[in-house]
Order: sequence, then C-alpha cells, then structure tokens
Amino acid sequence: MKDSFDPKEYGAVADGIAVDTAAIQKAIDVCFEAGGGTVVLAGGTFVSGTIFLKSNVYLQVNPSAVLLANPDISDYPDGTHYNRYINEQDMDKCFIYAENAVNIGVIGQGEINGNAESFPNEGSIYRPMMMRFLRCTNIQVKGLRLYNSTAWTTAFLDSENIWCEDLDIRNDRKYNGDGLDYDGCTNVFISNCKILGTDDNLCLQASSKEYPMKNVHIVNCHFTSICAGIRIGLKSVGDISAVTIHNCTFENVWREGIKLECTEGGSITDIVAQGLVMRNVTRPVFMILNNRLDVIGSSVGLEVIPEIGTMERITLADITATDDEEMQHTHYRFTDDVMGSPSFNGIRIDACDSYPIRDVTLRNITYTFIGGVDKEDIPPAYPKVWDMRYNHPEQVSENYYPTWSRAAFMDIRNVERLTLEGIKLHAINKDTRAPYIIENCTVFKQEIVEY
Repeated sequence: MKDSFDPKEYGAVADGIAVDTAAIQKAIDVCFEAGGGTVVLAGGTFVSGTIFLKSNVYLQVNPSAVLLANPDISDYPDGTHYNRYINEQDMDKCFIYAENAVNIGVIGQGEINGNAESFPNEGSIYRPMMMRFLRCTNIQVKGLRLYNSTAWTTAFLDSENIWCEDLDIRNDRKYNGDGLDYDGCTNVFISNCKILGTDDNLCLQASSKEYPMKNVHIVNCHFTSICAGIRIGLKSVGDISAVTIHNCTFENVWREGIKLECTEGGSITDIVAQGLVMRNVTRPVFMILNNRLDVIGSSVGLEVIPEIGTMERITLADITATDDEEMQHTHYRFTDDVMGSPSFNGIRIDACDSYPIRDVTLRNITYTFIGGVDKEDIPPAYPKVWDMRYNHPEQVSENYYPTWSRAAFMDIRNVERLTLEGIKLHAINKDTRAPYIIENCTVFKQEIVEY
C-alpha cells in the first residue's frame, strides 16, 4: 500500500505564486481513500486556502517547503466551526481544519506561514486562524515553524490525546496572536515549544460542562507575550483540572506569567507549576475567582451570570522572577492598548468574600521587582470582587480592573488555607506601597523575607 503522497502529482507547482489548494486537498483525499498515510510537501512554497485533514492522514511539511496562506479570502470556505468568545465571533475562517477525525497530524521541520500582512488586523472575518481541530482524537503537531498567523495559531476543541512538540510559534503581527489554545480537551502533552505572540501564548479553557479540560502536561517551553504567558480559564463554564507546568522560562511578558481565572461557574483545581524562571513579567502570578458575563471574553452560549465556581489546590513553587530596567516603562499592545506598568504589577490572588479560593501554596519564590512607585500616585480605594448576580458598586475588582496594584510585590485576599513558604522579595528602586498585603485569609504558614 502506498503510504506517501506528493501533491505535485495532482498539479501543485510550489512556486509561491500558483494556488495549490485543490492539488493538496486531492492528495489528502486520495491518501484517506487508500486507508491513510502521509502527504508530503517538499521543495518550494505551496500557496493554499483551507485544507481539510482527514482520519489517518498526516500532512508533512519538509524543511525545504513553506505552506503559505492564500491572501484570497474566497479560498477559505465556511464550515470550519466558529470562535467561542462572545467578543471574537468574527474569526471563523481557518487555514488547516479537521473535524471528527482520528489519528491525524501536521508534522515536519518546515514552515507554515499565515501570511498575516495580507489580511486585516482585527474585527473582520477576513483573517483565518492557522489551525482548528474539532472533536478529534490522537492529534500530533510537531517540529514545525508556525509563523505569522492572521489570528490564533491553533485551536484544539473538544478533543483528546494531543501532542504538541518542538514548535517555534511566532504570532506577533496582528491582534489575537495566540499560540496554543485548548478548549475542552483531555490528555494534552506540550513540550519543547517556543512561543512569541501578541496575546496569550498558551490557553486552557472549558467553555462547556460536557467537555472538561484535564490531564495537561506543559514542560520545557519558552514564552514571550504582549499579553499572558499561560492562561488557565476565563472560559470556565466547565471544569479545568490536573495541570502540570514544569521547567519553563518566561521573558518580556507584559501582563501575566501564570494566569488563572475561574469566571463562569466551573472549577479550576489541582494545578501545579514548578521550576519556572521569569524575566520582565509584569505580574508573575495572577489568580481570580469571580463571575461575569457581558464583558470581554465570555463564552458563546453563556446566557446568564452563573454562581461563582471553585478554585482549589493550587501549588506554585521554585519560581524566580526578576525585573530589569525595561520594566520602568509602560508597555502597550500596538499603539494604545496598555498592558503593564510599574504600578500594575506583582503577585495577585483575589476572590469574593463569600466564595474564597482554597488550598493555595506559594513556595520558594524569589521576586526582584523594579519598584519606584509612590503610593500617593495610585487611587486610595481598592475595589472588592463582588457576586455580579446582585447589586454591587460601579467599580469592582475583576479580571481587567483595577489597572493598578496596591501592594508592591504581592496582594492576596480571600484564601482559605494559604501557605507561604520561602518567599523572598526585593525592590530595585524604593517603593512606598506596602510590600505585601494578606487580607481575609486563613494562613497555615507565612514565611516572607524582604531584602
């Protein structure tokens, strides 16, 4: 049985000019009909619109090949699902798509290029995501250079048994420049990836109760982001659990390094992050437990503000976070979207008074902060997290507000069974805010040193 298929046999010319969509798809279809195998791109630049992967078929991009997105939006048909964020429903087109498929992959040492410069920057259907997998099993994305997507680089939805390894992702040209996004997936293995982007480098979400997000392994990765490095939650209608993050580096992340947001009634539990090094990360750790709806990022299908969910059993250990002179500046996404500044910084953990976070351990964390903030330059009142189903003040503490920090290094509020062990804090420049605030918490152990 033939197990390797060349799109050039079906008319692909790989000259970077002719459109090869039909020839690549034909090779995939023939491979599928033969019982499976590998479609190999080699020796030039292949221009294509939407490619539909099928069961038991691998698309291999060799080092000598580039798969380039066709700038003609008419080459991206409908029927490639939809984006599940209320505020980002426009991004429904897709470059590489699979649905209800098993044993599939996009592999090789070559380049897939989204041709971002040829598409609008935001707020338009005319910019396809690079990859989307819906209800698929046994997916491998390995070894590739994934560059210049017009929106998200990948979206894995309601799928299981996923391996993403040895990827170089650069998505720094457009808004919504995510790297690896998973929603409702089980058994996810991410290793040896380098991700640069304008939005969240890596996201774990659960936008439905039917498909939990669980059993996730993240190891030996590097993150650089105008927004967050690793984001767990926000879309949290369902449950997110059993996540391990080990031996990763973060550099020049203008919002959060590790970000946990349980905001839509589900749960985030059993998370361990250990052995992390952060350089110039505005907020090394951010955790919030609240509820919300008609604001940025809520899930499609969420029709009412839910009861606040649960966040429990979170351990962050052996973390070194260090600022240098770069962190004296205010950082923006593109021209006017403020991401971070010296007054918007630090480790922050917060929840509603009546729905505390439980069992949080911070151990062996050394945090060197740029400092230099005068407490007189920030607002005197710091809002609380409120149950948004009921009456509340106009200003409440939530995922994107306040835009300042009342403590220089660490602000932890409403946590039951909090352990702080081996926490070392140092300001490069004098900062007149309180170094840390521990409020309305039951503390098992508190060991904090300033130097």
